[in-house]
Amino acid sequence: MTVIELPRATTDRPDRLRVLVVSESFLPQVNGVTNSVRRVLEHLSAEGHQAELVAPTGPSTYAGFAVTRARGANLWFYKDFRIGLETRRRLRGVMQRFRPDVVHIASPATLGYQAARVAREEGIPSVAIYQTDLVGFAERYEQRFGLTGGARAMAALTRRIHLGVDLTLAPSTASLTQLDKLGVPRTALWPRGVDVETFHPSRVDHELRGMVAPQGQVVVGYVGRLAAEKELGLLTHLARDDRYALVLVGGGPEEQRLRGLLPGAHFLGVLHGDQLGAAYASLDVFVHTGRHETFCQSAQEALASGVPVVAPRSGGPVDIVDDGITGLLYRPGDGEDLCRSVGYLADDAVLRRTMGRAARMAVQGRSWQAINARLVEHYRAVIDERRARWPLSA
Repeated sequence: MTVIELPRATTDRPDRLRVLVVSESFLPQVNGVTNSVRRVLEHLSAEGHQAELVAPTGPSTYAGFAVTRARGANLWFYKDFRIGLETRRRLRGVMQRFRPDVVHIASPATLGYQAARVAREEGIPSVAIYQTDLVGFAERYEQRFGLTGGARAMAALTRRIHLGVDLTLAPSTASLTQLDKLGVPRTALWPRGVDVETFHPSRVDHELRGMVAPQGQVVVGYVGRLAAEKELGLLTHLARDDRYALVLVGGGPEEQRLRGLLPGAHFLGVLHGDQLGAAYASLDVFVHTGRHETFCQSAQEALASGVPVVAPRSGGPVDIVDDGITGLLYRPGDGEDLCRSVGYLADDAVLRRTMGRAARMAVQGRSWQAINARLVEHYRAVIDERRARWPLSA
């Protein structure tokens, strides 16, 4: 594994960049990839750069930049999610028209694979953002639907995509290790920022707490997609305990099944902005169940809200949660260990408050502005390297 460090700035760099962002996911889909892409585009706009987005869904513009809709199709097992199935010819047309300095490929899969190939053929530097564990997700769906061969195919696809870009940015040390095992070179750590104003302990909604926990139960909640790879069936272990009021925020293909498994839980649907911030801050304990998170942004948002986090000792949460200080890590997939961890916090209100204060302090300095400023330096690094290797093509 070759981990890339940021170089010193050079004097001949252009002040403003032209960035083509290619994303497998965008609005109205609500997930970590969409959120990150939105923040990147907002940062590029605020800093005076030029950008264009290519995605299977989305409005005609975002943050003042054009959004080019890629051809795509809906997944049969996840009808709300549309994957990009664009041709290289059309992507080449976009790149030749926009003339980007760098191509940013967010969570590449089918669309990202084509974009990486075209960027390489056109001699344009490319940066891929590793944000979705396709291999882990395929393993879960193989188990859920009785499929075979998906994980092996996703491992091969991931390797092919990332071998074809100039740099892969991963959000956690676990992701860097996974990429190394897949034989992907030239990687660097690029975590995620958090909105410390939207997600703040002061946003607690006492009316919401009274509605979901009328007898003063400990409010335990999950925020995220309701999908098979999130392993939300583990929450049945908590649903059996009368001490807890269980809250789920989000939507997805597993919602109806989960409503059957968790008849006493409160499903609040998909929330945004202040409502989402209030939902987080109104929890006593945040729980995550999926073991295949490359980062786990929802856990970071819970920390910013002053809520201790209980999450698997796997993937992104290992970097985000300071075990015993800002939350607790349990054995992945172990419902009994999950119960013990939540119970430990439920029985000690003082410990919850102490961890909540530590959680809030832990996210200070993780603003999106700081994180995305580092991203732009990664752009500049691959541009500089390309110019150094092929000066006549610059």
